[in-house]
Amino acid sequence: MIERTATIGSRVGLHARPAAIFAEAASEYDFEITIAREGEPADDAGDASSILTLMGLGAENGEAVVLRSEDAGAAEALEALAAVLETDHDAS
Repeated sequence: MIERTATIGSRVGLHARPAAIFAEAASEYDFEITIAREGEPADDAGDASSILTLMGLGAENGEAVVLRSEDAGAAEALEALAAVLETDHDAS
């Protein structure tokens, strides 16, 4: 399993707009990627390409989340997706 921890960069957390941006980016990969708050068991992780899953996390600015994938080639994808999460999509 490949894991990458990311910190939520959007000022108001992972709400509708940043969740939609991230879900669209995650859906571009043809292997499963999951997301969970840091410290939660991997079994509780949800589909990273689901806006409902992302908004259900309730992740606030500065909180850490963990991206995971079983795919051997997922390291680069998780890095790219972490960059999306760490960007402040609410900046003017």
